[in-house]
Amino acid sequence: MHTSLFESVQVAAPAHLKALVNAELLAQLAPSGALRAGINLSNFLLVTGRGEQGEPQGVAPDMAAAIAEVLGVDPVLVPFKGPGLLADAAQQHVWDIGLIGAEPARAKHITFSSAYVEIEATYLVREDSRFRNASEVDATGVRIAVSQRTAYELWLTENLKHAELVLAEGFDGALERFNVDGLDALASLRPGLMTDVQKLPGTRILDGRFTAIQQAIGTHKGNAAAAHFLQAFSQYAITSGLVDALIQHHKVQGLNVAQAVAA
Repeated sequence: MHTSLFESVQVAAPAHLKALVNAELLAQLAPSGALRAGINLSNFLLVTGRGEQGEPQGVAPDMAAAIAEVLGVDPVLVPFKGPGLLADAAQQHVWDIGLIGAEPARAKHITFSSAYVEIEATYLVREDSRFRNASEVDATGVRIAVSQRTAYELWLTENLKHAELVLAEGFDGALERFNVDGLDALASLRPGLMTDVQKLPGTRILDGRFTAIQQAIGTHKGNAAAAHFLQAFSQYAITSGLVDALIQHHKVQGLNVAQAVAA
């Protein structure tokens, strides 16, 4: 017998959301008869393992499974190597929901729920750097290594006034540019930097943050019923304790449950 995800983490199933399920909603979120969920494999906080068949496991896959359970359909995970590729695929309609950071550039083709978790983004610098806080890094002549097309790179591109971004492919590429090119800072998610600073003697992580990435649930533009449902689900997931239960279940450090949004 199939075990309910809600039962497995001891959280009450959302009867009020099941009441929203109708033919229109299913046509938007499960046109193939299953819920196809775009999953960003590069987010090591939301995808923390693999199952027996190699399927992604973690908070994001479980959020997708919970949504599918409410809809009464099976979840089908559609993995992507990075968030930019997932966002690009919105126009190809290969997924029905996408679990990635909500950013204005992505919102051109995706309608996002409000965030269900937040992840701090900050900088790693060399020990002798003059910088002590993330707020100080945006200065003339400063060069920052960053993994391109991540949510935090998109934020920096929109918001930096003086510093220069040096784009690289993936975190490993950004780390290499920081080391080899002698750049001033490496921008990334704080939880990842906390692990990597241990591997990089002579470096440290700055206090503060330049942003907090808002991880959300997206659907295709024009899917009004789906957008309404996913917003309601994200708020239920926060207020019911589901998000916190999934974080604890997967033993993730560095994910913060987002604040609920007033109705």
